[in-house]
Amino acid sequence: MTKLDIHMFPCLSDNYGFLVHDSATRATASIDTPEVGPIEAALKQKGWRLTHIMNTHHHFDHAGGNLELKKKWQCTIVGPRADADRIPGIDVQVGDGDVFTLGESKAKVFDVPGHTRGHIAYYFADAKVAFVGDTLFALGCGRLFEGTPQQMWTSLSKLAALPDDTRVYCAHEYTQSNARFALTVEPDNAALVRRAEEIEAARSRGEATVPTTIGLEKATNPFLRPTSRDLMRTIGLEGRDPVTVFAETRKRKDHF
Repeated sequence: MTKLDIHMFPCLSDNYGFLVHDSATRATASIDTPEVGPIEAALKQKGWRLTHIMNTHHHFDHAGGNLELKKKWQCTIVGPRADADRIPGIDVQVGDGDVFTLGESKAKVFDVPGHTRGHIAYYFADAKVAFVGDTLFALGCGRLFEGTPQQMWTSLSKLAALPDDTRVYCAHEYTQSNARFALTVEPDNAALVRRAEEIEAARSRGEATVPTTIGLEKATNPFLRPTSRDLMRTIGLEGRDPVTVFAETRKRKDHF
């Protein structure tokens, strides 16, 4: 089995950058391009050559470094077909069900709109890792800038269907504030209470809370738990359908 090395590093104020390296071929991708300086420093530190950029969506803190990096490295830019007109320098367009091959490592593509109209996620099944951009966060999900609650719930459901041991690399360090909100809508979730305490301790030590796992998110993330009786009761929507519960939870987070 081909080994996939992942190197994570901070960018901007609260973004993470990720380099993904296929050891068999030395192909190396930057998952999004939040900030050129830290990406270049990480490449130098690892001794890797940038061959690809794999964009999840068009926002500047995800695609803002595309053209500068492409000019230097002549790398191939992969991005969402549904949003190709807003991905700077895009060479390869991919969409739901496609498989993109980085060296010998295969990434299945999922369309996960909601945060933006053309957001995608990349799932490397052999490595058990998913890069989800701003669709799913540790204990959170992205704001619905261009999509509907139904779209986002469908997108999150796709990710929730991945194996529980899938490591999830989300693009921002939002977990501490997400945990504080989650406790307001599902206060009787013992697993959430324990996790929130662990997160507070980790952040006080300056430690990252990314990656998370699908299993951990299903147990504690309110945006994956609209069928939780505790959550429905807390927000006054007992017995309602998941999309309605999700929409109200997202609305409350927007005003938290």
